[in-house]
Amino acid sequence: MKSAKGSVFRYGDNVDTDVIIPARYLNTTDPAELAAHCMEDIDKEFIKNVKEGDIIVADKNFGCGSSREHAPIAIKAAGVSCVIAESFARIFYRNAINIGLPIVECADAPAHIKAGDTVSIDFDSGVITNETTGETFQGQAFPPFMQGIIDAGGLIPYINRQQQ
Repeated sequence: MKSAKGSVFRYGDNVDTDVIIPARYLNTTDPAELAAHCMEDIDKEFIKNVKEGDIIVADKNFGCGSSREHAPIAIKAAGVSCVIAESFARIFYRNAINIGLPIVECADAPAHIKAGDTVSIDFDSGVITNETTGETFQGQAFPPFMQGIIDAGGLIPYINRQQQ
């Protein structure tokens, strides 16, 4: 995956892993079951409205809280193609890459993107385009090795490919 394009779901600061996937659902590791409850404590309509390829845009510190990898798994399994935020909690950032969920840090874009806008991201360059307004922003591009992990679908498939 070298790019993504989708409709935006918009959130604010400090979206923690407990609202991404509430702790009451952590008794499963099934991605489809996790996806069914993704974002339900912050956005009851999210799972009803999200479509394959859609994008989450948030402000600062997205993914803060516990270190559970259930959170990025739920987001990816719900069909989200990328999360854009001003900043990410470090453990969420690493977990997202490890499971193959593209995430892009950009200080400027979130302030100019609204819910429902159509946004595209070029992962090689880091360029984020708000297709609705025509504005472009420079996000953090993925280094080639991280792009390889995302393209493989996560760290384990990436390692397995390297050993073949």
